Amino acid sequence: MNRTPPHTPSEILLIEDNPGDVRLTLEGLKSDKININVVNDGAEALVYLRKKGSFSSSPRPDLILLDLNLPKKNGHEVLTEIKNDPDLKRIPVVIMTGSQAQEDIIKSYKLHANCYVTKPVDVDQFLKVVKTIQEFWFTIVKLPQNES
Repeated sequence: MNRTPPHTPSEILLIEDNPGDVRLTLEGLKSDKININVVNDGAEALVYLRKKGSFSSSPRPDLILLDLNLPKKNGHEVLTEIKNDPDLKRIPVVIMTGSQAQEDIIKSYKLHANCYVTKPVDVDQFLKVVKTIQEFWFTIVKLPQNES
């Protein structure tokens, strides 16, 4: 009898401090093929990614969804640290923020963000954007296998 191994869910780290945006993102990404971990500030995100303290057994994310307007360390600071860390820099980072400012977009790409998405205000559009991100990054794009 030929058995296929069970599918290992993809891991997403959502770095977002707005509870409403967290709830909508989780709703939009609802799938048995994805595990989502949420941290609420930039400093906590880096502790999570470096597997320190209570996050020592946390899974390495296949994709990071990063808000720019975060407490403790803002999204650009977090992005800089991720992309300057040899162990983290290959993890794709999607900036998902309310900012439409050109300077934020330019700075994010200069810091090697993989893409920049402005959060829609409309709930249905927000859910559609999140589902499109999921479809693109986990169906169309070929991501490297986790090394850990």
